[in-house]
Amino acid sequence: MIVASVGNVLVWAVWLGAAFACLGSAVAVVSFTNPFYSALALIGNLGSLAVLYLLLSSEFVAAAQVLVYAGAVMVMFLFVIAYIGPRTESPWTGGPTWQTIGAVLAAGAILVEIVVAIGLKAGGSLSHSHHVDGAFGTPSYIGRLFLTDHLLAFEITSIVLLVAAIGGVILGAHSRTTADEVPSL
Repeated sequence: MIVASVGNVLVWAVWLGAAFACLGSAVAVVSFTNPFYSALALIGNLGSLAVLYLLLSSEFVAAAQVLVYAGAVMVMFLFVIAYIGPRTESPWTGGPTWQTIGAVLAAGAILVEIVVAIGLKAGGSLSHSHHVDGAFGTPSYIGRLFLTDHLLAFEITSIVLLVAAIGGVILGAHSRTTADEVPSL
């Protein structure tokens, strides 16, 4: 009995640490003015999400999160940031833009969704359970879903990543030619 309660305390401690790390690194991603530091904070966010996936017994998804997103995709992001050069943005100057208004609206919608989910859970509407078989979450199950039911979304994601890489190269080439054309004093 004592061992079970110590295990529960440890799980809750890890969950709280990962949850606060996730929230803190997410705030850091959008608040840093240096894009390199934002990308490093995003790597921390992806790592804390992987810990949360491990707590949900989704080992494959956690490994994919670290290898694919925190590894390969973030290396590409850092390469593009290094290729474009040191440019800092000031997101809070000049008053609210359509992007700021959209972000506030999206955050409000997510907050409403959280409140509704908590209300439904407290009211007992979400108490029914579904049967989950042993193949759920395995690499073969996820691969079958990607290549059958969700093939279009999977291919669109690969095209979006390709366009992002091409856009990074174009932006880098544009910033190099703009810097070369500026006369030095």
